[in-house]
Amino acid sequence: MFNIVVFGAPGSGKGTQSEKLIDRYKIHHISTGEVLRGHIKNNTELGKIAASYIDKGQLIPDDLMLDILSHELDNNPVADGGVIFDGFPRTIPQAVALNEMLGKRGAKVDAVIGLEVEDDELLDRMIQRGKATGRADDTPETIANRLKVYHTQTQPLRDFYLNEGKYHAIAGSGEIDEIFANIAEALDPLYKG
Repeated sequence: MFNIVVFGAPGSGKGTQSEKLIDRYKIHHISTGEVLRGHIKNNTELGKIAASYIDKGQLIPDDLMLDILSHELDNNPVADGGVIFDGFPRTIPQAVALNEMLGKRGAKVDAVIGLEVEDDELLDRMIQRGKATGRADDTPETIANRLKVYHTQTQPLRDFYLNEGKYHAIAGSGEIDEIFANIAEALDPLYKG
């Protein structure tokens, strides 16, 4: 089982690079954002709760995210080969909980890919994405709040994973294929598939 965390601010390219990781390593992709948006679209109870946080640019409570991840891991046979965690963990307590959850399944986080992009570029990317996709959470005000939340609550994860020896900083600006080549250079020596 090869498990990767794709880490970075909103708009850093996590989804784009995750698609390339799926193709290369044949592992299951869990995008917490997509899972949550699916619940919101379908107006499930989870979706209603999630929307109350997302609409304000806030993080989803840990216990809610862990339940979603456990369900995804246990109900997708393709996840047995490994998972790309995209959008989780976002805090140190979530990272500790992820380690515990994977440990119960005889697995671990093998690597963390940190896509590092300047805030000005992130803001521009997300505004453009909002125009192209109509995503309601890609407004300048919400983006500014999401970046603030990211820097105060999520950025400490970088140090956490650096201390574990799992963090690989990747410049997230430039050509998509060039960025991916740098990711593959970091991951290929770790992959035993």
